[in-house]
Amino acid sequence: MERFTRLSAVAAPLPMSNVDTDKILAGRFLKTTKRQGLGDKLFWSLRQEPDFILNRAPWDRAGILIALENFGCGSSREHAPWAMLDFGIRCVIAPSIADIFYNNCFKNGILPITLPETVVRRLMRVVSDPATAHMSVDLVAQTVEPAGGPAIRFQVDARRKQDLLAGVDEIARATDRAPDIEAYEAWRRKERPWIADIDLALP
Repeated sequence: MERFTRLSAVAAPLPMSNVDTDKILAGRFLKTTKRQGLGDKLFWSLRQEPDFILNRAPWDRAGILIALENFGCGSSREHAPWAMLDFGIRCVIAPSIADIFYNNCFKNGILPITLPETVVRRLMRVVSDPATAHMSVDLVAQTVEPAGGPAIRFQVDARRKQDLLAGVDEIARATDRAPDIEAYEAWRRKERPWIADIDLALP
């Protein structure tokens, strides 16, 4: 997983509430297990409209997406953040983000940020102008820095922050503990051999 420290990118405003994962990536595109290529299918139905924000410069190069409440609701498909990441979006800002989507973002190197709706709408107004569409997100300082405006602080779980800064996910954390896991398994086989026998008997 790519590290996330500081992101300076174009931010695209998406003034929509309750954007579900089927809107982010339609179900007919879920047949693949590969992450590459899904960016072309991101917001497929919306992108059929030539004036959709991600079809227009400079927002067609967006690395940050700003939406309204309950972003990422609906089914738990992890393909949705895959598609966003493949498109180039590494940060989502909204007043609220659906729990499962929120968790899946962290697992894939995307930083989800929740801010008050008044702040989100103000950011949308700023980035709706091509001249001020570029903004920065600093995970170390935990700030969003819009063009021409003061930095805005955001909150993030300390463990998840460290994982993003280090570029590690849950699997990587478990792999790093491999010696401890192996030592425990050796202890268990010695001290509780009946459990090992049960493991071997399982189909």
